[in-house]
Amino acid sequence: MNILIAGATGNTGLRLVDQLKSKGHSPIALVRQSSDISSLPADVTKRQGDLTDLQPGVCDGCDAVIFAAGSGSSTGPDMTDKVDRDGAIQLIDLAVDAGVSRFVMLSSAGADKPDPESDLAHYLQAKHEADEHLKASGLSYAIVRPVALTDDDGDRNMRFGDDVDLKGKAARGDVAAVLANAVDDSEWTGKALLMQSV
Repeated sequence: MNILIAGATGNTGLRLVDQLKSKGHSPIALVRQSSDISSLPADVTKRQGDLTDLQPGVCDGCDAVIFAAGSGSSTGPDMTDKVDRDGAIQLIDLAVDAGVSRFVMLSSAGADKPDPESDLAHYLQAKHEADEHLKASGLSYAIVRPVALTDDDGDRNMRFGDDVDLKGKAARGDVAAVLANAVDDSEWTGKALLMQSV
């Protein structure tokens, strides 16, 4: 499958590119003009696009889209809205226009019912709105909601759904593996599941 990845140059995205290649897929990295693409494999296709200003046609020719981007913890609420909410929503709409067969969303634990008292309230609300838009889009979707991320690779020993400890950790390598699997695993179709590494 030709799979467009938003966030391909990030900590999780780079691992995701490798996971998809190992499964025989063709990842397409959505990159800004200012993106540092030095860590991406040279043979990976790059497609110009900025989540704060996406252009029509960005999903053309893609079988699936994976949103693994994030504005980052060092940005303010404005950028959270522009990337995590509005950028995701616009990418979903463009995926619909392009006839994409599957959209996989990297979300977050707590995005189903954002706690207004949480330190992450604004971020979780943005993720919630993007997730709800995806559910209502008509696309075949999968939503992965990891608990707190670590930069570990993990050992692919994971828990999902009600078995997840919300105070647990999720290794980025494990998250990338789940996103890669969710692209074509029918078990993930129409699901929004919590995830942790064990």
